Amino acid sequence: MRKIVALLALVCLPLLGTAQSAFDKFEDMNEVTSITVSEKAFQLFVKIQVDDPEAKQFMEMVKSLRGLRVLTTEDPKIAADMKLTVDKYLKTEKLEELMRVKDKDANINFYIREGKDSDHVKELLMYIDGLGNFNDGEGFKGRKVESVLLTLVGDIDLNMISELTSQMNLPSELNNAQKNK
Repeated sequence: MRKIVALLALVCLPLLGTAQSAFDKFEDMNEVTSITVSEKAFQLFVKIQVDDPEAKQFMEMVKSLRGLRVLTTEDPKIAADMKLTVDKYLKTEKLEELMRVKDKDANINFYIREGKDSDHVKELLMYIDGLGNFNDGEGFKGRKVESVLLTLVGDIDLNMISELTSQMNLPSELNNAQKNK
């Protein structure tokens, strides 16, 4: 009986991985810059006292976040592997496309995993590829970034993101982040 339970545990272990684990392999690569913010960091961040109403609204949104990961690379081979990993992840995790933006040769794709209702998502994934095609030599602080992968996990209110981006003078495409009903 113990052997059966142990065998079942080993078989089910890969299924218990978090949404972020598909991209773990990139964090240890020297050619990849990674930023990871844990749920604990978000919890500490929201304890900061602010008076500005816009900042309070932002803090309210941050309170429900569990993790953020940003991965960038200049290496075309790693960028290709990152693209394959994202494509596989999208299929296996059944994320839904939220929005696509094409600018020259770069592609920006936003995907979501639905949350408790149509205005909330559990995960927001943004993937940008093709950046190396139009870097003008200046790039990002002198770097020629090929790909950027961002994952945000938590209880994300699309209405709040739309409202915040409109107040923060960010690209107009993000103002339409509210999912079509």
